[in-house]
Amino acid sequence: MAENGKNCDQRRVAMNKEQYNGNFTDPSSMNEKKRRDREERQNIVLWRQPLITLQYFSLEILVILKDWTSKLWHRQSIVVSFLLLLAVLTATYYVEGAHQQYVQRIEKQFLLYAYWIGLGILSSVGLGTGLHTFLLYLGPHIASVTLAAYECNSVNFPEPPYPDQIICPDEDGIEGTISLWSIISKVRIEACMWGIGTAIGELPPYFMARAARLSGAEPDDEEYQEFEEMLEHAETAQDFASRAKLAVQNLVQKVGFFGILACASIPNPLFDLAGITCGHFLVPFWTFFGATLIGKAIIKMHIQKIFVIITFSKHIVEQMVAFIGAVPGIGPSLQKPFQEYLEAQRQKLHHRREMGTQQGENWLSWMFEKLVVVMVCYFILSIINSMAQSYAKRMQQRLNSEEKTK
Repeated sequence: MAENGKNCDQRRVAMNKEQYNGNFTDPSSMNEKKRRDREERQNIVLWRQPLITLQYFSLEILVILKDWTSKLWHRQSIVVSFLLLLAVLTATYYVEGAHQQYVQRIEKQFLLYAYWIGLGILSSVGLGTGLHTFLLYLGPHIASVTLAAYECNSVNFPEPPYPDQIICPDEDGIEGTISLWSIISKVRIEACMWGIGTAIGELPPYFMARAARLSGAEPDDEEYQEFEEMLEHAETAQDFASRAKLAVQNLVQKVGFFGILACASIPNPLFDLAGITCGHFLVPFWTFFGATLIGKAIIKMHIQKIFVIITFSKHIVEQMVAFIGAVPGIGPSLQKPFQEYLEAQRQKLHHRREMGTQQGENWLSWMFEKLVVVMVCYFILSIINSMAQSYAKRMQQRLNSEEKTK
């Protein structure tokens, strides 16, 4: 693998010696032009240049659709097979018969898996910035199941996807029968599907770096360019961020499967660098994806689950509320809404739709809903900005290539 990497490096060095009217360009001027182009692209955001950003975003979508249409046209056999399979599944879904009970069960499980896998992909795919779906969706879901389990003394409420709200079963549970393992088992499917989604979301950096290394072409990704610059200045790196990135790169490169597994098994904001490193050094796909899948969907997911479950266990929550009340001056005023929120959640767990009226909305739940809306909107804006900048980069590359051919 080292010899192969050396050959690729030599090929890239040769290709980077660009010629302009018979003379080699000055590397410093090339770097300066790249820096100016990068700064120009970074200014293309909705809050600075809204019209240009929206225009470039629309054009980038058209370019992507054109590329996908061309790829599908050259794979007509796969498209026809997919359409035939889709027609069979549609007919099976709508035709009445004894098989409908199985179809409904499969549909329910499929939607559940797709929902959590999709949230996991959004968390790590890196479209501009990841949507923190663990904090917004999975974490609150585990917390609500934990609170419900201790209040109901049971985990026998309906299997997911839940109805409008979790409701305690009719039979009374026995006090103290809820264990950590029972709650872990209750949320295992959602957590593992989310972990699988995060592993899938790590594949684009790997494939991008691998393709750039094999082709020897100039990479289009900003993170990959930063990765190459980091390797060039590895010996002189002094700041903590650069040393941390180099530590991840060295661990993955030298240890291989178990190094990737170690990086994927702990909450690690630098794991995108592991994907780029594995692609750059041509680590086999199943080595990278297998270690990532085991680390994220099994090891890391259980660490996060246990942390949330312990944090939201009954006695810990009561202690946190009591601690808030002990804060001098503002403690009682802060403690009251938390107590009201917990009491409202307990009442909902024993509430039946035919009994009474719904409780008023607590300001804590109102604030969380607005936080979710704000973060989702920011995620969408980041996608628009990222795609607009991607189109701007296409234009810059086209202009640079035209200048070289003059």
